Amino acid sequence: MRKPLCLLGLISILMTSCESDSVSDQFDDANGNTAKKLIERVEFNPAQIEEEDQVFTVNYDANDKVTSATSGVGSVVLVHDDNELSTITGDGDPFSLSELYQDPYEAFETGEVLEYDTSGNPISVSVLEDYYEYNQTTGQYEEITEEYIATITYDATPNPYFYTFEAAGLIEVLDKVQLNFSMMPQSPEIVQARALFPLNNIKSITYKDEDGEIVGELKVDYVYDADNYPTSATMTVIDDEGSESVYAITYNYKE
Repeated sequence: MRKPLCLLGLISILMTSCESDSVSDQFDDANGNTAKKLIERVEFNPAQIEEEDQVFTVNYDANDKVTSATSGVGSVVLVHDDNELSTITGDGDPFSLSELYQDPYEAFETGEVLEYDTSGNPISVSVLEDYYEYNQTTGQYEEITEEYIATITYDATPNPYFYTFEAAGLIEVLDKVQLNFSMMPQSPEIVQARALFPLNNIKSITYKDEDGEIVGELKVDYVYDADNYPTSATMTVIDDEGSESVYAITYNYKE
């Protein structure tokens, strides 16, 4: 029941916040004449011994088009025809921003934007979480929906995945969303990805419940190169019980 309402809300947001600019235009406006770097490998090394290392790997053809990508939970193969993305096959979603930022509440997968900053980054996002709770009166489990509000901050540096996503053909797909406001988009997921796409590098996400209590946090401290691309980072994820998970991240770019 939420999908039609969610879709209408996202279309409304897009029409008011970015009807004149594509993702590419907004990225250029937010970051200026930034260097173009393509990610080959990002390693996530958890400090927790019970967690395994995770690696995001991207492969390119001779024209610097992404041919495949893998992560800890899935891999895909991309086919380009006439320099445009034509098909994607495989399992999982290695290009999931929530996965790449180790975001436990998946704001960049399921959220709805409430507010943007002046650069066009989503800074306030509503995330709905469904869970089941046992009702002792009825003796049955009932589905409960709880809303969390994610507040997101950014470094004044480019989203390091932007040009990799562009080489995969994904940015071109998002750019076309703003050309089709007169008709219902074919994919609500694409409209949602368009609305949620960050232009700068995410620095922190703080989740609050309906009572305003903090239920989760994500914090990242980066080391940047001369082009303002991260070479390493320390990411800390704090859950609703206050437990911390720490990850050492290294970034490798295509020569």
